[in-house]
Amino acid sequence: MTTKSKDTIFRSDNRSPEQLRPVNIIPDFISTAEGSALIEIGNTRVICTATVEESVPAFLKGAGKGWITAEYSMLPRSTLTRTAREAARGKQSGRTHEIQRLIGRALRAVVDLKRLGERTITLDCDVIQADGGTRTASITGAFVALGLAMEKLVEAGTLSSAPIRDFVAAISVGIVESNILLDLCYEEDSQAEVDLNFVMTGARKIVEVQATAEQHPFDEAQLKKMMDYAAKGIETLIAKQRAVLPRLTLRQ
Repeated sequence: MTTKSKDTIFRSDNRSPEQLRPVNIIPDFISTAEGSALIEIGNTRVICTATVEESVPAFLKGAGKGWITAEYSMLPRSTLTRTAREAARGKQSGRTHEIQRLIGRALRAVVDLKRLGERTITLDCDVIQADGGTRTASITGAFVALGLAMEKLVEAGTLSSAPIRDFVAAISVGIVESNILLDLCYEEDSQAEVDLNFVMTGARKIVEVQATAEQHPFDEAQLKKMMDYAAKGIETLIAKQRAVLPRLTLRQ
């Protein structure tokens, strides 16, 4: 619960408004995948794996470039009550489609697809515990899995160097009870008047901004402050990515 007094903003985990939850990234979490990572942001945990295939979708055949795509899912008990598997329902939800497309766009924005060649890398992001920010955690963790997969392609001699131009990460910001807060947990997100998801590169270039006023409209000053908070949070996340990808050399 977030409450406001004259001088103090209280968050349930005692964070300051601009403070991230604890972040932990464990690389090579799944030994059978070309690249993988477990990302933990607070109580949100996502397993991200990268799979490399020596083919491309039909619409890219003969184009001389590769493809980066993503799939996203939540385990039935990643939340407080069981959610039926989408496979059991026979179709994916609109939310799932939206998040998958967002992850794919975010990663393609920093990869030279021509240098990747005619191969596809699929990032599977499986939420094993959800406490807000699952889509942003998925992007941040999926980049690590992607980077590790690229390193293996270089080690195998398949690629001369990793075709990655920059790091990319994502974070949520919101307005809760008129307070701007970084990295919302579920309790805060469920009360948010404004919800913003921000995707940015290591060079501080914006990939995507998703901002929605769910209760009250927000003004330009509030948007600027939210983006400032997000940019600082992403700097921290990218530092975490760099720490687990020390051998990754960017391609300019």
